Amino acid sequence: MSINLSRRKFICYSSAVFGTSLLLKACSNNQTSIPKGTSSESAFKIALALPGGITDRAWNQSGYEGIQLAKQKLGAETAFVEKVSQADQTEILTDFARKKYNIVFAHGGQFDAAIQQVAPQFPDTFFIAVNGGIQGDNIAALRINHLQTSYLCGIIAASMTKSNKLAYIAGQAFAATQEELRGLELGAKSVNPNIKVSSTFTGDWNDAAKAKEATLALISAGNDVILQWLDNASPAVLQTASEKGIYAFGNTKDQLELAPKAVLTSAVKRMDLAIAYIAELAKNKQLKGDIYKIGLEKSDILSLGKFGSAVSKEIQQKVLDTRQEIVDKKITFESCQESGKDTQCVKKKTV
Repeated sequence: MSINLSRRKFICYSSAVFGTSLLLKACSNNQTSIPKGTSSESAFKIALALPGGITDRAWNQSGYEGIQLAKQKLGAETAFVEKVSQADQTEILTDFARKKYNIVFAHGGQFDAAIQQVAPQFPDTFFIAVNGGIQGDNIAALRINHLQTSYLCGIIAASMTKSNKLAYIAGQAFAATQEELRGLELGAKSVNPNIKVSSTFTGDWNDAAKAKEATLALISAGNDVILQWLDNASPAVLQTASEKGIYAFGNTKDQLELAPKAVLTSAVKRMDLAIAYIAELAKNKQLKGDIYKIGLEKSDILSLGKFGSAVSKEIQQKVLDTRQEIVDKKITFESCQESGKDTQCVKKKTV
């Protein structure tokens, strides 16, 4: 059993048994005492900090499912805390480390600064920055190649728009969301260089009212296709798009069923499988302080979801062919400068 603790309960829960599940092992060979009430000094102990709720049918749920899958496949003790605010991040991560958790997953790039603050104090705990952009002696980042799937979404969006105006909505601006935004732009402009792409960040991954307000504002500005990356707030974007007769994309989960008239496809990111993959590396003592980036070559983890009925067979085939070109490295994305800024550009292999 995995135990779900609110922030308040977690802080007060000083010597409790934290569930069973997952795996992963710290780099240290030193034996440390396990807090009274835990089951075994030799057990792997895995913790997960989530910015939102585990029933969001999106990002947070995928993280929770990841530790459940790792528990099933590998066996370990686990605990998780959901709805961790930015102000509480260092406190939650510190408490997990003090309670001798071997591995702590922080599920979102917004945890990067907190990890960098806490990790040096606990060298026997390995911190995994899911969606992060950091690394260190006891820090690894697990990244999905968001740019690859959003590039494919951009091709679809450019093929469906009538206004030549596309938009991107996310909760916060950090490396992963900027990468996804760039992919949308590159994919769209590969079809029509005159496409305009705008973006907005609501400041809250779960506030449906803010998400709806942002969506309405973008629609009023003439945008008729929206790629969103939100958590509990994602249905608000998709359903508003459906009500207003425009198109949108699902994210993380296959979200076609949330708004079948509006959703063109989804950028499906099987974070559960990715987390279990990292856990297995740790079990085999292969986990390093690196950035682990997973792309379309691992189709079980990163893929497109079901296509909506509005997407023609011709567009579907073009996207699937492009996907294969990315896997075969005929299309790659490389660092470049554009308008004086560091970014990513498309490079196509010529035969």
